Amino acid sequence: QVQLMESGGGLVQAGGSLRLSCAASGSISSRNVMGWYRQAPGKQRELVALIFSGGITDYADSVKGRFTISRVNANTLDLQMNSLKAEDTSAYYCSLRQYGYEYWGKGTLVTVSS
Repeated sequence: QVQLMESGGGLVQAGGSLRLSCAASGSISSRNVMGWYRQAPGKQRELVALIFSGGITDYADSVKGRFTISRVNANTLDLQMNSLKAEDTSAYYCSLRQYGYEYWGKGTLVTVSS
């Protein structure tokens, strides 16, 4: 079983920065895909960024050049968010995929004031 816990959300002004972290615990494979998703009220959950076990990353077009996903260590995933915009306001969720299963954290709220 895998547990994920996000932290680092909060209120920030437009143009500011936040760093989200995701702590993973349990049986973590060295070959997995971790990522960040977000869901705004009334909208579908959408991909923000992915990082594969080899280090390859993928970003949504809306965050390219502003957000950076990274693995701090085998069990910690970060998302550095710069130049935040009001439209980045969402609940942000950490995910981990391994052995055909996908796990989710409970989310952390990011609010960007304009």
